Amino acid sequence: MQYRMWATLVAALASMILVSGSLTNSFEARQTPKITPKLFIISLFSPEANVWYNIPEFDVLAQNITVPGFSPLFPDAHCTEDGTVCQLTTGEAEINAALSLSALIRSPSFDLRTTYFLIGGIAGINPKVATLASVTFARYAVQVCLQYEFDAREMPDDIPTGYIPLGAKKPDQYPSDIYGTEVFEVNDALRKLAVGFAKTTKLNDSAEAQAYRAHYSASQDYVPGASPPSVVECDTATSDTFWTGRLLGEASENTTTLFTNGTGVYCSTQQEDNALLEALLRGAKDQLVDFARIIIMRTGSDFDRQYPGQTAVDNSFGVSGGFAPALANIYIAGVKVIQGVLDGWEETFAKGVPPTNYIGDIFGTLGGKPDFGPGSPPLANV
Repeated sequence: MQYRMWATLVAALASMILVSGSLTNSFEARQTPKITPKLFIISLFSPEANVWYNIPEFDVLAQNITVPGFSPLFPDAHCTEDGTVCQLTTGEAEINAALSLSALIRSPSFDLRTTYFLIGGIAGINPKVATLASVTFARYAVQVCLQYEFDAREMPDDIPTGYIPLGAKKPDQYPSDIYGTEVFEVNDALRKLAVGFAKTTKLNDSAEAQAYRAHYSASQDYVPGASPPSVVECDTATSDTFWTGRLLGEASENTTTLFTNGTGVYCSTQQEDNALLEALLRGAKDQLVDFARIIIMRTGSDFDRQYPGQTAVDNSFGVSGGFAPALANIYIAGVKVIQGVLDGWEETFAKGVPPTNYIGDIFGTLGGKPDFGPGSPPLANV
């Protein structure tokens, strides 16, 4: 009898200790202050992320925060000691991008309501608009893969590139089957400030890239592609497929023009931006982030199409020399943008940069009337 009483007492004490410890841990978790970054860098894979590590301006490796839901390859967010600047790597392509950024937005470790997001990655580049190692800033991101596709060997004569928008019967008809992620538009006033910051630095280049881009001077259409790298305002196309060639390049041009009602100018191609923007839009709808605080910066690592006399295969699998300077220019231009935001925080950026254009998706999820989509009038690219 006495043994049973002691056993019962010991079990009760152990239970109280476990409950007390659990409550203490829960209380401490609730009391842990959230990190409130002024700017969050979004990288897509390791080479883009590495440009931000061990730099003189700030140390994003001072804090490493494991975030549930991140890619198993990149499980941590990284922040400076004071949490002013942070960085994450999502993993490549749309699924990785959407899931990792969604996990960040809903992580209890962060308060992102006043955070600026800098999407900083490399991209294929349209030689009609820009060149290898150029730094581009987009107003529109267009999901060009949301279409019917015909193999080029079997496409009808009246379909010049093999693509027709979903629900349409001709290439020049706006899609009637709308998913909602076809087009996103970000804050153009903020974009112009970012462009101004990026233009204050000298961009990186390489002798190999210079020699390769010189081939594009054979066509008047490709004069920008044959020119030295620069900072350019133009728009980006998202597709999980890593495509190449003149026909597919023209398809992206046509789709960007059509989906933005003549406003967008396609210049870069990548695999993540519409997915990132949908995650941010849903976060903004729940008042977890501010959709007016997004900067889309892509640098040209390779041409999206061949030069005159070259095959698409040779362009795709050849070495253009653009990869290294494109990576370097993510940092070179991007750090100027970051410094500009931080230096102007109290005067300009803390309160936000008021958009002068519509921002959001084709549904008008965040309010306002989209200037693209079926029924929207064509606009000049301003």
